[in-house]
Amino acid sequence: MPRADLLLDLVEAERRGDRERFRVLVEAVIAEERANQHHLLADRLSEIITTTGQGLVRDDRASAVRDLVHEVVPRRRLDELELESVTRRVLAELLEEQKRSELLRSYGIEPRNRLLLSGPPGNGKTSVVEAIAAELMLPFYIIRYEGVVSSFLGETAARLDNAFEFVRTRRCVLFFDELDTIAKERSDEHETGEIKRVVSTLLLQIDRLPPHVILVGATNHGELLDRAAWRRFQVRAELHSPNRSQATRFLEKLAARLGGDLGFAPRTLADKLAGASFAELEEFALDVRRRAVLELPDTNLRRIVQERLEHRRSQASE
Repeated sequence: MPRADLLLDLVEAERRGDRERFRVLVEAVIAEERANQHHLLADRLSEIITTTGQGLVRDDRASAVRDLVHEVVPRRRLDELELESVTRRVLAELLEEQKRSELLRSYGIEPRNRLLLSGPPGNGKTSVVEAIAAELMLPFYIIRYEGVVSSFLGETAARLDNAFEFVRTRRCVLFFDELDTIAKERSDEHETGEIKRVVSTLLLQIDRLPPHVILVGATNHGELLDRAAWRRFQVRAELHSPNRSQATRFLEKLAARLGGDLGFAPRTLADKLAGASFAELEEFALDVRRRAVLELPDTNLRRIVQERLEHRRSQASE
């Protein structure tokens, strides 16, 4: 049964003739029914508010939707990630707002649901989004650019519409990795009119996104992002490369998770890998443990680490 506040708002929106608000509320009802596993009712409501050839993507078109969004089972948790204190606080507040959304709504306030992550690659943007989905126990969808972006005029915007229509009736986390790919600055004279239409479509869909959908965008190049798109995100966080202490703690966790030491003390290894991203630290640790297992029972961890450090230095000098 939908929440009483939703039903009251629904009737009030219809009484005022506010069709857009009415549609948003119906989509919230559908999302709630899907969360309660009432799929027949959710599908029937979707059919009722869908206009011919437009509107919501129905489940009998699921194969087409799979080309637009990819569902991932979230496994990371927030306490597993090595984050700066300010970033952790910002994310914790966003999660609290979503978990206590009914309290906020009783005061006429909606929880924030749009987060922009920026920073150099390999420093946890995707892991943060995955952790948000895991903490809230929500489906995690990633936009598939190879399915959305088309060489045909106008088709990219239409596919983008379909992807948003699919998620609008689901409580979920929707992730746009490398957001600047599809939300480039429109004032750039080198960009085509088609890209500008796509950005306009994206902005419109973000504005129409109901609060039960958490939208997360990530970019390695914030300077390329359209300024209007940047302003659409209520929460922004920048993820930096790890400092010495962060790298040390991360390597300690990796050693524990991988079931063995890494040849050197984590602090020493952090010094030797100064400047590496979190992803590079993880790949290095995995590489060491992989080789160590294959060389059992005569494993020499220090030699393995030294070889990989030399290889890393040679690559950096090329």
